[in-house]
Amino acid sequence: MSQGTLITVAPTGAEHAKADVPQLPVTLEELVATAQSCEQVGAAMIHVHIRGEDTKPSLDLGRLKATVEALRSETNLVVQLSTGGSVHDPEEHRLRVLEAMPDSASCTMGTVNFGDDVFMNRWEFIVALHKGMQERGIVPEYEIFDIGQLASLKRLLDQHGLPAGGHVHVDFVMGVPGGMPGDAATLVAAVNALPDGATFSATGIGRTTIPVMFTALGAGGHLRVGMEDTISYSRGVPVRDNAQLVARAAGLAKIAQRPALSPDETRKLLGVHI
Repeated sequence: MSQGTLITVAPTGAEHAKADVPQLPVTLEELVATAQSCEQVGAAMIHVHIRGEDTKPSLDLGRLKATVEALRSETNLVVQLSTGGSVHDPEEHRLRVLEAMPDSASCTMGTVNFGDDVFMNRWEFIVALHKGMQERGIVPEYEIFDIGQLASLKRLLDQHGLPAGGHVHVDFVMGVPGGMPGDAATLVAAVNALPDGATFSATGIGRTTIPVMFTALGAGGHLRVGMEDTISYSRGVPVRDNAQLVARAAGLAKIAQRPALSPDETRKLLGVHI
């Protein structure tokens, strides 16, 4: 069990519209300000989706590079780019994300129904992402939407070796309609199926945020929070900003006697090159 808690903030995502959620950070300036405020209250890593001028999800490489540069310049956070994009992005655009050279990037370990859509992750694409990160020294975070995807992770490691940095870290994304439920029993089962030596973070979507957060802390895991995953702070109460969610997670981690890790402690944990 880790003596501290890695808190990742996922501030934007690809699902919510700015018109519906005005407090959602979508411009580079908004994203940097969000990152700074979240770092101040306990975040160590930021999981980044970007938006275009029209505020819609984008994988524009120039914007991705500018975002990585700005976050590194203005914060000490570990910068993790999403290679998921939106469920409609083609594979070649998702692979091109690695050219922005973040510290870390997501690698989703299988296809999953995603509400009314399908989040497609073919085996060949997963292998290409894994190898692309190995070649560039980018540390992956393996996203797990269903427990069976842990078998795919073990297959990936057996066939293609350890990731860049040498350490396996996963994020359980729980409560997505079509994926695994966000409850304690499921998270415990998923933790028991992890590869030897792996660490994990857990994300509860929507109303599963709180039960997943408590269970992850009790199981020695880490936390991802943010407006990508929930826009409600409690029943009927909208989230004010991402820092509000990070501060709650940091407070619970402190109560669990596993206070928030710093960005540099997180780099050491994950094997991110300093």
